Amino acid sequence: MDVRVDGRVALITGASRGIGEATAAELLASGAAGVTITSRKEPNITEAAARLDDDRVMPLVARADSEADAESAVGATIARFGSLDILINNAGTNPAAGTLADVDLGAVGKTWEVNQLGPLLWARAAWRHWMSANGGSVVNVASVGGIRVGPVIGAYNISKAALIHMTHQLANEMAPGVRVNAVAPSVVRTRLAAALWQGIEEHTANSHPLQRIGEPEDVARAIVFLASDAAGWITGAVLPVDGGVIGAAAAPGLGG
Repeated sequence: MDVRVDGRVALITGASRGIGEATAAELLASGAAGVTITSRKEPNITEAAARLDDDRVMPLVARADSEADAESAVGATIARFGSLDILINNAGTNPAAGTLADVDLGAVGKTWEVNQLGPLLWARAAWRHWMSANGGSVVNVASVGGIRVGPVIGAYNISKAALIHMTHQLANEMAPGVRVNAVAPSVVRTRLAAALWQGIEEHTANSHPLQRIGEPEDVARAIVFLASDAAGWITGAVLPVDGGVIGAAAAPGLGG
């Protein structure tokens, strides 16, 4: 199966590294006409655009939890490329470690603002400015932690569980013109997940039935599939990209 997005325009939040940057590269390789990548820090997004090295890429500074930034970035994407066919809500944060009984509530609030409210802001902006009239595809980056409980990062997991439910809700509300799906990674070799694998890589890999940690490209390929016409009769789905953690009932306690 040749998964293509020829002529489509995409916007990816949190794309200065990791899964976001890998998704941008995969979209470009699959024929995208334009890809907007965003990050809250200008040097990071400029460096990512340089690594991608493609004139179809537009880097923008934008906060994932800002409605004004979402509206501006969506508008700029349409102005530059002429459409917005694919939205990837990838930006996430996890500053709130600890049990729910003790975790810092300020950090919890920031986690939920970025991971839960943020994707809604960007989906609403995409819907208003383009997708309600023209159709499209939204892919949210959730986590296996949103499917099952685990230690230490409960606030993060709850935010991803909410994102999964929001995926189902938006899929219902935006149909039939817009498909909304999610991927649910387990531990991927990214900076966000570093505490789950750095220094314990062999142990973490062995906790997955496929015996390795995920790479950003593993998730990127799944995202592009869900965004493409190859998944044209799929909406409201949550695809685990997790080395078998969910389906094969591996050792508990992992989050993506």
